[in-house]
Amino acid sequence: MPRTFKQLMFNDRTHPQDKERQALFCIIESNNYLYNKRNHIYDFKENWINTECLNNKNIDFCTSSKALIRLGFNLYNGYKDEYILPRDILYCLDEDNYNLAIFGADIRFGMDYEN
Repeated sequence: MPRTFKQLMFNDRTHPQDKERQALFCIIESNNYLYNKRNHIYDFKENWINTECLNNKNIDFCTSSKALIRLGFNLYNGYKDEYILPRDILYCLDEDNYNLAIFGADIRFGMDYEN
């Protein structure tokens, strides 16, 4: 596991079998932009997602970043909004972020994240 992923897991005190958080943290740590804004996306003290980050005008997330955040939130707890359809999420992603989205889903539904 990359050091940053381990750090997110440690900061959250995530159980090793918690696939929901692993999927979210994989998406956050694998995208430098999201990783740099991780504390706006997830509250590590309260151990919960910050859905308000998607509408906060003071935090500048581009369309693809918002799509990845929405996917991470959905994989984490089933979060839904008007943009959560697969076509809305996958349509705006470049190849790297598309692969990241698929990888996050793989983790959530059974794959172990060891690299």
